[in-house]
Amino acid sequence: MTAFVPLPATPTADTPARRYTRTAMLLHWVLGLALVGIFAVGVYMADLPFSPQRLKLYNWHKWAGVTLLALSALRLLWRVTHRPPALPPAIERAMPAWQKLAHHATHGLLYVLFFAVPLIGWAYSSAAGFPIVFLGLWQLPDFVPVSKALAEAIKPWHEITAFAMAGLVLLHIAGALKHQWVDRDGLVARMLP
Repeated sequence: MTAFVPLPATPTADTPARRYTRTAMLLHWVLGLALVGIFAVGVYMADLPFSPQRLKLYNWHKWAGVTLLALSALRLLWRVTHRPPALPPAIERAMPAWQKLAHHATHGLLYVLFFAVPLIGWAYSSAAGFPIVFLGLWQLPDFVPVSKALAEAIKPWHEITAFAMAGLVLLHIAGALKHQWVDRDGLVARMLP
């Protein structure tokens, strides 16, 4: 009879991590909640008439966008230097190929959009001649030259990419809810503190 030997609580060279790191969890939840907030404000402010309130919201939206861009860079750096846990073998075996593809494609596209959306917004702001003055203190360099024609060409792409990211976030949430409530496989627990 062999004795039961529990696995170590922290991963070693021969035991893979089963959960994300605390830093990865913090970045995931802060960015996730911030993305929902900035998207909601963006949709709300887009149809406001010209007013001090609209200008205030636009500045806040820009500041939040720059902050999210910096946090996204930090998150990408963390992910590159700290390998995420592999899917548990039982889940990996049970998941159809199209779900694995959707899983990886959604994550990859989200990372692309984490950078594309704020950079396109920055380019639009620069082209429109409205520099970003972060927190009202530091003027960021213009991303592109001032050009009304360029601003008009860029403007729809900020909206298109923002809605694409919102769609992917909803798909990500739907996948997490499926794993939690339909599959009941414990996958979501890897990203919970």
